[in-house]
Amino acid sequence: MPYAALSDVTLTRGRRGTVVLRAIPRRGADPVLAAAAGQLKEREDPYLLVLPADKETLADYYAQELRSAVTERGPAGRFLVDPPPVPRAFKAWDGAATFDGETVTFTWFWSGASTAKYATGDQRYELAELEGVEWHAPEGASGSMRLKVRGRRMPLDPNKDPASVVFSLGYGATHQSLPFAAAVLAALGSSGGSGTPEAVEASKSPEAPAAPRWNEVTELIARLGELRDAGVLSEEEFQAKKTELLSRL
Repeated sequence: MPYAALSDVTLTRGRRGTVVLRAIPRRGADPVLAAAAGQLKEREDPYLLVLPADKETLADYYAQELRSAVTERGPAGRFLVDPPPVPRAFKAWDGAATFDGETVTFTWFWSGASTAKYATGDQRYELAELEGVEWHAPEGASGSMRLKVRGRRMPLDPNKDPASVVFSLGYGATHQSLPFAAAVLAALGSSGGSGTPEAVEASKSPEAPAAPRWNEVTELIARLGELRDAGVLSEEEFQAKKTELLSRL
C-alpha cells in the first residue's frame, strides 16, 4: 500500500498474548476492499498483522512512523493500491469465470447452471458494456458475483441472471472470487468506465437479497446431497446445511 492510500495505523491488544497492528486505507483507495464492500471477516483483512505481545514496543514504533507518513485521510477519488493482476479465473458453482483484462467470460457447467442460464449459452462481456461489479461473500451454499451491464435490468435471483455466477461449498471461495471482482472494478476505472470508488458506492444495490424460493432450496439441497454422496460433505454437515436452507423459507 502506498503512503498516499493510508488513512491511519492502529495497535491494539489481541487474544492470547498478542497485539494487532492494522493499517487502515482511505475509503475507495483499494479495489479489493471496494469490491468487498465491508463483507470481509476480521481474519480476512489483508491489512491486519497479529504479533506476539513481546513485539508490542517494536510494533508501536512502526505504527507511529507510519502514522507520521499520512498526508490525507479523506476518501480517495481513484484506486491507489495496485489491483490483483490479470488474467484471472475461478470456478463458481454454475460456471467458470475468466477475465483477460478486457473481457469477462462465463462458461456454464451443465451440472450446476440453471435451465435459464444454460439456455442463453456462454456469456462474454467487454468492459465497455459494464458499469460495475457486485460481490456477495460466499457463506455456506450462498454468495454470488454479478456484473452490472449497462442498460440492463438485473433479475433479483442470480441463478437466473446470465451476468451472474453463484457460489456454493467449495466454489467461488473468497480468495479466488474477490480478487477477480476487484480486478474487473479496477479495469473499469482505468478504461474510463464506472469502476471508480464513487461509482462503486453508487452502484451498490439497496435491496436486500430476495428470499430463496422453494424450488431453488430443493435444488440446492439436491446438490448438497451429491456432495455428501461424493464424500465431500459429512452427513452432519449435510444435515446442518439442509436445516439452514429450509429455515430461509
